[in-house]
Amino acid sequence: MTHALLIALLVLGAFTGSVAQDKTCTPTPPDMLGPFYKPNAPERARTGNGIVVTGFVRSAKDCTALPGAQVEWWSADERGEYRDELRATQRADAQGRFTYETVSPGRYPGRPPHLHVRITAPNHKPLITQLYPHPTQHSITTDFVLLPN
Repeated sequence: MTHALLIALLVLGAFTGSVAQDKTCTPTPPDMLGPFYKPNAPERARTGNGIVVTGFVRSAKDCTALPGAQVEWWSADERGEYRDELRATQRADAQGRFTYETVSPGRYPGRPPHLHVRITAPNHKPLITQLYPHPTQHSITTDFVLLPN
């Protein structure tokens, strides 16, 4: 195959040989667990109204969805107090999607408003991170990208 023909095939998307590269995703940066994590939160996708978080759980290796990944949520209420009613566990669906709705998190001394999240999936390292919504933000769209073991 000539160099010019190979370039033409690549441009047209007709070549699927070893020249093609695997797709990868940038891993989600970790953040601190914090002192208020409690395991075994009830399974639910809603703990209040105010902010909705949607997205996908993916593998950093090839960007594929991680169906059934476990997503754990916890946050402070509008007054900055952590309550068990604002804790949830859910599973990503067959396409790796999740949707979680909760109250807009409040500020407590020394910290901006934030949502904690811990994500686990088979053959991947657990991810602990936080989301920092703006005061007037009512939705967040984000993917959580996990590193393989």
